[in-house]
Amino acid sequence: MRTALLQSSGRPGSVEANLKVLDEAAASAAAAGAALLAAPEMFLTGYAIGDDIALLAEEADGEGADAVAEIAVRHGLAVAYGYPERSGDTVFNSAQLISADGTRLANYRKTHLFGCFERDHFTPGEQPVVQAELGGVRVGLMICYDVEFPENVRAHALAGTDLLLVPTAQMHPFQFVAESLVPVRAWENQMYVAYVNRVGQEGEFDFVGLSVLAGPDGVARARAGRGADLVLADVDPAFLAASREANPYLKDRRPGLYGSLV
Repeated sequence: MRTALLQSSGRPGSVEANLKVLDEAAASAAAAGAALLAAPEMFLTGYAIGDDIALLAEEADGEGADAVAEIAVRHGLAVAYGYPERSGDTVFNSAQLISADGTRLANYRKTHLFGCFERDHFTPGEQPVVQAELGGVRVGLMICYDVEFPENVRAHALAGTDLLLVPTAQMHPFQFVAESLVPVRAWENQMYVAYVNRVGQEGEFDFVGLSVLAGPDGVARARAGRGADLVLADVDPAFLAASREANPYLKDRRPGLYGSLV
């Protein structure tokens, strides 16, 4: 399954402009044979927009989701994107996966909020593993800081996730996460991990780019630089199955020894 990673911050504060960027990226990705396009954390609205987060937040089936579904259908590929989700009086930092026929397949709420900015604007989600089937691949969702907790990713591995999509707003000086940690997560959990970042200065944050799709062998199949980019790589179920057979991490676990973790 060819997967495209859209590394962009769009135009913070403008849903209309960001949908246009997403539409253009979807056209390019589809032309290159992609079946899936993944965009960064909070891509629909922008990340560093302060109190506008609450103003622009919408329900999972709101107008933004409808617009993304139209893009997915028009270009014939699935789309995953980050957005602020409103549920009653509560706002979550969420990511949603929409299929090529416009169906909402999965919606995930970030479980580990990073720093005062996020804790001031969001409520943490409570469901660690959210998955959907896409083209014979079991796709999981999490967001940015979530992937830095090994227990989180291992829970996905035990639930059978093949491709973990991680919309991200990774900032300086933590670029080692994209450079080193994400490929290790893919290796130790025997899955593909797509880490899709924002880029450039946005408010007080300097987003580092470096989006990567890492394979179960720990090798980056595609990696972006520090500027806006669209990179593509293939998720190969046959290679994944062979890698899991050869690598005994999950089979050699001894869960009875890990009680102290909880």
